[in-house]
Amino acid sequence: MAFARACSVALIGVEGVVVEVQADLEPGVAAFTLVGLPDKSLMESKDRVRAAVVNAGVPWPQKKLTVSLSPAFVPKSGSGFDLAVAASVLGAAERIDPRLIADLVLIGELGLDGRVRPVRGVLPAVLAAAEAGYRQVVVPEQTAGEAALVPGVSVLGVRSLAQLIAVLAGEPVPDVPREDAVGRPDAMLSGLVVPGAGVGTGIAPGPAGGERGADLADVAGQTVARTALEVAAAGGHHLLLSGPPGAGKTMLAERLSGVLPPLTGRESLEVTAVHSVAGILPPGEPLVRTAPYCAPHHSATMQALVGGGNGLPRPGAVSLAHRGVLFLDEAPEFSGRALDALRQPLESGHVVVARSAGVVRLPARFLMVLAANPCPCGRRSGPGPGCECPPSVVRRYQARLSGPLLDRVDLRVEVRPVQRADLLGHGERGESTATVAARVREARKRAAERYEGMPWQLNSQVPGHELRTRWPVGPGALAVAERDLERGMLTARGLDRVLRVAWTVADLAGRDRPGEPDVALALELRTGVPRGAAAPVVAP
Repeated sequence: MAFARACSVALIGVEGVVVEVQADLEPGVAAFTLVGLPDKSLMESKDRVRAAVVNAGVPWPQKKLTVSLSPAFVPKSGSGFDLAVAASVLGAAERIDPRLIADLVLIGELGLDGRVRPVRGVLPAVLAAAEAGYRQVVVPEQTAGEAALVPGVSVLGVRSLAQLIAVLAGEPVPDVPREDAVGRPDAMLSGLVVPGAGVGTGIAPGPAGGERGADLADVAGQTVARTALEVAAAGGHHLLLSGPPGAGKTMLAERLSGVLPPLTGRESLEVTAVHSVAGILPPGEPLVRTAPYCAPHHSATMQALVGGGNGLPRPGAVSLAHRGVLFLDEAPEFSGRALDALRQPLESGHVVVARSAGVVRLPARFLMVLAANPCPCGRRSGPGPGCECPPSVVRRYQARLSGPLLDRVDLRVEVRPVQRADLLGHGERGESTATVAARVREARKRAAERYEGMPWQLNSQVPGHELRTRWPVGPGALAVAERDLERGMLTARGLDRVLRVAWTVADLAGRDRPGEPDVALALELRTGVPRGAAAPVVAP
C-alpha cells in the first residue's frame, strides 16, 4: 500500500483545527510535492523531512511523492507539521504500519539530523485534538509536560525521529543524549520562546508584575488608592489612577496581580494556551498558575494592544493579560485609536481581529488599570512649583481619554502626593499583600455563592437589570445615588456600575447586601467626590 495518513493541528489564533496529513507514493520521476495551502516555512519542510528521514537511517523513497494537508482551505503555517509529514511518508513507504499512525496526532519540528525540536502552541493544539476525539499525541520531549496538561490524552514525548520509528515498529529505542546533559543549555528550547515577544507588551508573569517579592505594604500612605485596588481585585472593576508623578501609581498597579486569587484549572489552561502561542511561556513551566501582568509602553500600536501582524493575527497585550492585569501607564500618551480599540474587549471579554488571511477570536478578559498625570507637566494637583500648562493644553491632554472608555471604568481615584510622615515610616504601615489577598478571596467566594448556577462569577459581570431586580439593596441605600442621577451627575449606566461596586464593598465587609455606607463609598470611588464614607474596607 503506497498511501498513509497521520494527523497534526493548524493553529488559528489560540484555536486549533485538526489537519489530516496524507502521503501517496506513485511510480515515476522522484519528486516531492506538498499541497494544501502551506506557507513558506511549511514549504521548507520538504528539505527538513528528507534530511531527517535519511539521517534516521531510513532510505528516502525514490518515487513520486505527494503530501496533502486536508482540509485544503485552512491556512497552515509553521514547522510543527514536520513530524506528521515524516510519519505519513514512512507509512506510505511501509517502514512503519500505516494503521498505527492513522489516528495519531503528531506535532513537532524536525532538525536535519533527525532530532525533534519543540514548537510553540502545543497546549492549544493538543486541546483541539482532544476536542476532536483524538486520544494519542506525539510531541517533542521538551513540551511533553505542556501536552500532558490536557486530561484524557496519552502523550508520547520523543527526542528524535529514530525513536519514534522504533516505538511504532516495536524495535529497541535508541538513546539520544540531551544537550543539557553534556554541560550546556538545551539549544532546542529556543524554539519555544520568540525573542523579544514579551518586551513590547511588558508581559511579566508572577505575583508582582515581574518584581519578585514586591508587597503592598511597601506602598506608603495612599489609603484611598489601596482601598480602590482592593475593590478592583475583589469585583473585577477597572481602575483609573490619576495623580502627579512619584505618588505611587505604578507601585500600586504592579502589586495588583499579587492580590488577585490564583487561577483555577480552567483559567490556567486558557492563559497557558495564549502564552504558548505567543512564545512567552517560560521553558520548564508548562502551566501558568498566577494572574499575568502586562504593561505595554505608551508607544504601542493598536495591533500590539489588541492583536495583529502579517498573515494570521497574533495575540496582543489584551490577550496576554487574559485573566490578569493590563496596566496602561501614562494612558493619555497612548494613541486615541489604540485606546478606543479597547472598548470592545472590555465589554465582551474577547477580541475579534480580521485580516485578509482570516478572522481570529482571541480571549481578552482582563482587569484594566489606567494611570495618568493631571496635565502634561504633572504638577497641576501637587504642591511645589505650580503648573505652567495653559488651560487649553490641559483640556486637550485630559480629552485623550475618551468618554466611552472612561464610562467603562468603575473606579476613578486621585492619588495624592505622599506625605513626609508616611514616607519616612512615622505613620502606620499598610497591610501586606497576603492580608488583602485573603479578604479578596473571601469576597469572591461570597459573590460566587450568590451567583451559583448563573453565567456570572464577579460583580462587574452582572447586568444592572439583574442586579436591581434579583438582589435588592438595603432600604434607602440608593437615595444619594438616585439624587445624583436626577441632577445629571450620574448616568443610568453609571448608576449600575455604582451598584456593582457597592456589592463588592459589601462582600469585602462581609455583609449580606449593600447599605448606605457601601453605596456612599462606591459613589466616592466612582466620581471622586468625597461622600464622608470610611475609606478602608475592613471585614468585621
